[in-house]
Amino acid sequence: MMKKLLLTSAITIVSIPVAQAAPEIYGKAFLTTDYINDEADYTNRVDDAPEDSDVDSVQINSNFSRLGLRGSEAITVNTDVIYRLEYGIDIDGDDSNTFTSRDTYLGLVNKDYGEFRVGRNTSVLGYVYDPMVARAYWDNLGKRTLNDNGGVAALNMLDYTRSDSSVLWIAPEYKDLQLVVQYVADEGSDDNKDKDGYGAALKLDKDSYTAAIAYSKDIEASGSINTLDFVTDDNAEGLINYGGDAFRGTITVDLDEYIDMSTPLTLGAVYQQADYDFAGSHKEKGLIVSGKMALENFAHPASVYLQYNKTDNLNGIDNNNSDQIVLGGEYELKDNVIAHAYVGQNSADYTSPLDPTNSVADIKVFAVGGGLEYLF
Repeated sequence: MMKKLLLTSAITIVSIPVAQAAPEIYGKAFLTTDYINDEADYTNRVDDAPEDSDVDSVQINSNFSRLGLRGSEAITVNTDVIYRLEYGIDIDGDDSNTFTSRDTYLGLVNKDYGEFRVGRNTSVLGYVYDPMVARAYWDNLGKRTLNDNGGVAALNMLDYTRSDSSVLWIAPEYKDLQLVVQYVADEGSDDNKDKDGYGAALKLDKDSYTAAIAYSKDIEASGSINTLDFVTDDNAEGLINYGGDAFRGTITVDLDEYIDMSTPLTLGAVYQQADYDFAGSHKEKGLIVSGKMALENFAHPASVYLQYNKTDNLNGIDNNNSDQIVLGGEYELKDNVIAHAYVGQNSADYTSPLDPTNSVADIKVFAVGGGLEYLF
């Protein structure tokens, strides 16, 4: 009788499921209303080029809104399994891709050996982003081509965002230093076996400043684009390959830590070079300087910022340059509810890769807007 009782108890204990940590649901909803004036002067036309344009519009825009699921579960005393499934959501519904994949990975984190993530990961350049303070419509780093139909856009320097089929290692922090290493598998044809990508970022995070560097080689999937659909030359397809290497260095300084100031002021700077893998390309060189100042005498935290972006040889094409300046402000209604307002302008000389000495278009984009960001 006792044996049967013990056996029954043992079976009952085994059948009880092991407690699992509940996943966390999180996200961001960020909507703005923007007035936009975009102009395109196609000074040296090629066949089937669009007509010169000067368009005013009012737009409702979803700005990197997202919904995610993340969590972890202990598998040993020192090691947890971790996971994240995060998707961008086009809240205003004007994009054909309502859901887009962001960071989606499965991994392990160990107290001694750091964190390993396998899947779709933020690239190493994304880990050195501190000086970029412009938001909403002007959070456009990486927008570097016109739309497929030649539509006007505010153009800016290269920015690798996420990498498919990648392994990311985040080393344990050591004396305020954080190291991130990434490997990206090229799952293309056998001819491209040498295009596996890799990169690393190193960041020093002190109380009064941060300094960081990042380097990537063939991180972004080696794919080609048509820079403009009206470039009809048969050689245009495949001309620009975004394999290559990129270097980014950043620094931010809390100036009030060194100078007696009535309001906190943070200054930032970015220098970046990108070297593309197509014949005749020039190094794309980018510079960003920014300042963000806290405002006093408000019921809730408030700040204003100014950011200037300059890119030479956009897309690796000589004389393809852009300048951008943005003034904006933020007001925290609550810790997770932020009101935004901003105004900015982008000017670009857009050249054809078929003949970089000739300007395809002079682009000018002006935008002013504001909206609400809700974090949950």
